[in-house]
Amino acid sequence: MWGALLLPVVAWLVQFGGLLLPQPGAGYDITVLHHNVSDENPDPSGTARKLLNVQADLIALVEVTPSSFPAIAAVLAPDYPHHAAVGTVGLWSKLPLTGVRPVDIKPEAVEAGWDRGLRATAGSEHGDIAVYVAHLPSVRLSVSDGFRSAWRDESASRLGTAIADEQLEKVILLGDLNSTVDDRGLHPLTSQLNPPRTGLAFSWPASFPLARIDQIMTRATIATRIWSLSPTPSDHLPVAAHIRL
Repeated sequence: MWGALLLPVVAWLVQFGGLLLPQPGAGYDITVLHHNVSDENPDPSGTARKLLNVQADLIALVEVTPSSFPAIAAVLAPDYPHHAAVGTVGLWSKLPLTGVRPVDIKPEAVEAGWDRGLRATAGSEHGDIAVYVAHLPSVRLSVSDGFRSAWRDESASRLGTAIADEQLEKVILLGDLNSTVDDRGLHPLTSQLNPPRTGLAFSWPASFPLARIDQIMTRATIATRIWSLSPTPSDHLPVAAHIRL
């Protein structure tokens, strides 16, 4: 009996145990935050106020609807004078932003008007950083078709191509990627970018988090710590990370 109970614990520790270890002497230069605020969020203002408590340098949000945007912007604007938005994704920054442009991650079969990717240059005392904010399609599970991830995988491939073409050395990706970093469908991203060294930061579902599908990954910078925040009215938990530039 005890052996049967121990097996899943051992399997979990093999996969995730290393993330629980502290990273001695891991300093950081900036703090970043990502949150899927939910397109059904009944209190976008309250959600934005909660995010302010982290005092992050960069805040990336997805599922920002036309109705929730004014409320979120009103709360964040005093502390985050620099802002960029494309479709339902947005970036609020204490660092100056330039070079803002959409990133086309739309699967070919999806109708026009589906805009879920942006890129901006954040200026820091350690040099310019290319910041990507993205929301990949969700995976589907049905009795008739089984597990369907084609749209998510195609979107990840398009985002991977954009990052491969990025001219700046330092890159930070903030996004709801709708999968964990060990998913082969995210290989176009995980083959180029590094996840944080420590921290579980499970983000979904918010009521009983089982996995981190909201990701913060980097190139030529190091995420020294990642953690999840307390719940908002969203079905995702916010995720924050310390970044050493």
